[in-house]
Amino acid sequence: MSYCSYMQTSPRTQTLAETTVHALAETFRLLGDPTRVRIVDALAGGALCVHEISECIGISESAVSHQLRLMRTMRIVKGRREGRCVYYTLDDQHVLDLFQQGLRHVTEGNA
Repeated sequence: MSYCSYMQTSPRTQTLAETTVHALAETFRLLGDPTRVRIVDALAGGALCVHEISECIGISESAVSHQLRLMRTMRIVKGRREGRCVYYTLDDQHVLDLFQQGLRHVTEGNA
């Protein structure tokens, strides 16, 4: 069955809006970087500050801060200030679900 005939028989009759397509592609592009995958993996365990993320994934705090800034823009992570420290978490359950589904997908093929 070709893709076009699949789309004709699928219950979904509308295509994605152009802005949605670009936002989704940008989200996957952002998550496609190994450093950011490591950050998501670290944050999957709970809130961490920049210093803790840096130690966990083995890159400088400056590099972590740069990546977090990009990730905040796309709502992958969010920060919560406690005194002088900002603790980062994954923005919501959807981000964790994307990460876990992707992880399952790549590890199934290796089993």
